[in-house]
Amino acid sequence: MFETLEQAPPDPILGLTTAFNADPNPNKINLGVGVYKDDDGNTPVFKSVKTAEERILQVEDTKNYLTIDGDPGYGAAVQQLLFGADHEILLSERTVTVQTPGGTGALRVAGDFISKLFPDATLWLSDPTWANHPKVFDAAGVPIKTYPYYDSEANVLDFGALIEALNQVPEGDVVLLHGCCHNPTGMDPTPEQWEEIADVVQSRKFIPLVDFAYQGLGDGLDADGKGLHTLAATGCEMFVANSFSKNFGLYCERIGALTLVTSDKDAAAVAKSHVLIMIRTNYSNPPAHGSSIVATVLNDLELRAGWDAEVKEMRDRINGVRRKLVDALKTKGVKRDFSFIARQRGMFSFSGLTPEQVDKLREEYSIYVVKTGGRINVAGIRDENIDYLCDSIATVLNA
Repeated sequence: MFETLEQAPPDPILGLTTAFNADPNPNKINLGVGVYKDDDGNTPVFKSVKTAEERILQVEDTKNYLTIDGDPGYGAAVQQLLFGADHEILLSERTVTVQTPGGTGALRVAGDFISKLFPDATLWLSDPTWANHPKVFDAAGVPIKTYPYYDSEANVLDFGALIEALNQVPEGDVVLLHGCCHNPTGMDPTPEQWEEIADVVQSRKFIPLVDFAYQGLGDGLDADGKGLHTLAATGCEMFVANSFSKNFGLYCERIGALTLVTSDKDAAAVAKSHVLIMIRTNYSNPPAHGSSIVATVLNDLELRAGWDAEVKEMRDRINGVRRKLVDALKTKGVKRDFSFIARQRGMFSFSGLTPEQVDKLREEYSIYVVKTGGRINVAGIRDENIDYLCDSIATVLNA
């Protein structure tokens, strides 16, 4: 069996890290994989996380399985973070949250739900979107189409084309919307544009699937929820897939959640019964450590305040790096206008570098960038490498 197989292609993003690790150049820079780095080049453990872990270890008395849907205290904390403790969705009990292995696990469970229970539904993805989105839903057997999202010539959200396309989506289809910090472009709808999107959701009666992996890294924990809250105000049904890899730094703990917002309490119970079957036949039940950390932090006023401050520190650094990059490129004599990078939000930026320029940066300067749109992880830029980076980009652009 195995001798007949051919080598599978490497992941377009994670494969960059493999190549980066093997590169002997001491000046190498990895701007590919979506992992936050501080200015020392470390992916830090949050102080609030360390404190929570110490508390957990003191009281932990079992390593028994969690239930299929995970820790109920974690699920409640997730719902309150997403919508607010007094939101109508929570008070009416028309939502259900299940703990998943990361945001990717949440997306896959949503994909299985759509594929098995609504096989005629098509999933619509933004063009471009996270490289793993189409792969996850294709693996779940969900038909996929795309809607336009980004104008790469003007480096802006192509909102007119986006709205026109959403107005053609059939009733009952599912549209994946990035809640904030769009991956890979970094360009989000404005609050007013979210209102227009919500109007289309109401009129077309399609189901939003909000991928909310970066809450807090754009403009703030509450501000980044504007799109989600605008959709929720319509009373529509929806899926929400969120992750704590980025805003808690819990990458290796694989902690996420899938939330289903339904029409009423009874519908929520029925939907949950199907989700539990899908989880049971996939990974059976989720790991406990990450959810214990998140629940401990979010349910403690002091730890929550400390976490808020740590997220703000990350956000301020990322937005500051954006401004530094724009200024440094200009100082290096780059004629192209890169000011749009400062208007983008989150960890990623569509830099506009061509595949040929990306190849040259990697081959000649050991700078690793995703080819599609020249996507860079701005959190990988540091004070000690920004000059080398911008000198290299300037040389490539002026060649």
